Amino acid sequence: MDTIQQRESMEYDVVIVGAGPSGLSTAIKLKQINPEINVCIVEKASEVGAHILSGNVFETRALDELLPDWKTLDGCPLKTKVTKEKFLFLFEKSHFTVPSFLLPPVQHNKGNYIASLANMCRWLGQIAENLGVEIYPGFAASEILYDEDGKVRGVATNDMGLDVNNEKKDSYEPGIELHAKTTVFAEGCRGHLGKQLIEKFELAKNSDPQQYGIGLKEIWEVPEENHHEGLVFHSTGWPLDNKTYGGSFVYHAENNQIFLGYVVGLDYKNPYLSPFEEFQRFKTHPAIKKMLSGGKRVSYGARALIEGGIQSLPQMHMPGALLIGCDAGTLNMPKIKGTHTAMKSGMIAAEAINEFLSGKSNDLSCYETLFKKSWVYSELKSARNVKPFFTRFGNILGILLTGIDQWLFMGKLPFTLSHKHADHETLEDAKEAKKINYPKPDGVLTFDRASSVFLTGTYHTENQPVHLQLKDKELPISYTLEKFDEPSQRYCPVGVYEVHRNDDGSDPKFVINSQNCIHCKTCDIKEPSQNINWVTPEGGGGPKYANM
Repeated sequence: MDTIQQRESMEYDVVIVGAGPSGLSTAIKLKQINPEINVCIVEKASEVGAHILSGNVFETRALDELLPDWKTLDGCPLKTKVTKEKFLFLFEKSHFTVPSFLLPPVQHNKGNYIASLANMCRWLGQIAENLGVEIYPGFAASEILYDEDGKVRGVATNDMGLDVNNEKKDSYEPGIELHAKTTVFAEGCRGHLGKQLIEKFELAKNSDPQQYGIGLKEIWEVPEENHHEGLVFHSTGWPLDNKTYGGSFVYHAENNQIFLGYVVGLDYKNPYLSPFEEFQRFKTHPAIKKMLSGGKRVSYGARALIEGGIQSLPQMHMPGALLIGCDAGTLNMPKIKGTHTAMKSGMIAAEAINEFLSGKSNDLSCYETLFKKSWVYSELKSARNVKPFFTRFGNILGILLTGIDQWLFMGKLPFTLSHKHADHETLEDAKEAKKINYPKPDGVLTFDRASSVFLTGTYHTENQPVHLQLKDKELPISYTLEKFDEPSQRYCPVGVYEVHRNDDGSDPKFVINSQNCIHCKTCDIKEPSQNINWVTPEGGGGPKYANM
């Protein structure tokens, strides 16, 4: 059945897709520059912050510029200042503590805050609304609109109330077209509309392949004697091998809570590796187990993060639109931080948009000019060689070379290493790979995926179109299972993908449990044939993170 019917439309000066730190900073800065600019934000989550997940040790540099009096504003969630930090190199049963003075300055966190980025976005959202920004949570931008000249003229939200066969249900409501003089795409890492724009306008033709990681996070409530508010530490080493990039974060927040998590680079080679299981193994290390003893896990989530750096940045402007924040790739990998850079990219976008709307600039290319004059560009340029060091030379040499680069040369080495491969190209054949036997979860310290996805609050309306689309429905069994033992069974952090067989192991079938999807985008990135295309489900679906 044809579900297309006349949509209602709304007109704005600026439409922003995504109420994350970059999109909200764009909106706030626009209203500060010119309160008359008409700004709208559409957010696919049920509320602002519900899909936001980050470590997060927050550097205030961009916030200091955006809201200089932020410390005095009502509801500011930045309360826990970093008081102590450690860096550990883990072996299976022991660890070595790297003295803080040996860490490069880029990894120091003095003056930073341990924070919930979800709550930060809720607070920034309220500030934006108080300035007159219209924010529409629960509306997912699913389509890019173009004018007759191919210029971006806005977005359309997806139709609600369609069944799995795209037939109209009784609850059917057509999407809404949002037209704008400028559209800003701030969807976060691997934005599904941003991906389309990069391809259509060939924005990455002069860039290296983008690089990604998956970050998994839990929040624990622990006994007071195990808690040291303001303590930050990171680790590398066990349980990953030297060739697999990754490491942990452990942040002691307020209220006897510990934010802990694990990041695994998605350029890993072994198809039997499971980032989720590596995270669970990490918690069994004596140094971590002792800290969590007597505690309770209260939250879980996962999200892909973008790590390519300046080499992988696409062109960020195109006719009628801008690509900002992690939708473009502004995270500073050695700092393990992307919030302050995302916010600053949004503030620069606001300046460029104002120049365009006021007639001072003929198009949005001024964004690139302003960006390259900013501290964000300088910061990313100094970090440019760190990820390639780890990719090419492994973790141990990568740490040593990073120290030389960041300590001795302050990121100013006279060369730039490139990224040679996209993450989906790196898996080795299953027949050549070493199988990994992960221990069963104990339900106290380590957990399975089913109990973990429950903590995310994930919900999708039943009987809606599947938002995890296979370009070739036969490929998972006919090719990926045979060659790679279908790695989606392991890289998905919530068990969306399974291979079901008869009792005798025959007749394998590929099963997609899309209702479990927490929108991490890992499948869209790592699937070796790029056969999985993540598109947005109905607005309001997905996880509902409270304090992540």
